[in-house]
Amino acid sequence: MTAPEDAIRARRKLTNKLIAAHEAARLRPFFAADMKLIAGDGSLILGADEVVAAFDAQFRDPTFTAYVRTTETVTVDDEGARAAESGRWVGTWKDQQQSGTYLATWRKVLGQWVLENELFVTLDHGG
Repeated sequence: MTAPEDAIRARRKLTNKLIAAHEAARLRPFFAADMKLIAGDGSLILGADEVVAAFDAQFRDPTFTAYVRTTETVTVDDEGARAAESGRWVGTWKDQQQSGTYLATWRKVLGQWVLENELFVTLDHGG
């Protein structure tokens, strides 16, 4: 059986690949229906469908390349049902790059880890 920390790290790597491939619809299974995301600019996106729609809009920007989130820590609760992931993120466009830190909450649903919350803080605006 895969350790929760390893499963979450693997799912994060897969979301990075799907973002790089601009596959918004394929990201949907990674989000809890009631997903909450605070973007690097402070805007709030509520619900998995809205998060997927935001990615889809981002992917239509011809200058957008990818977001890469690099996991630094994963801490699982004592029941093995929730986890906190933290790390660094980088967003790349053809003419600039932004980066910062993030914190994500994962929840185990029907044996699969899904994102429940994500908070991205932009620390370098590429300017």
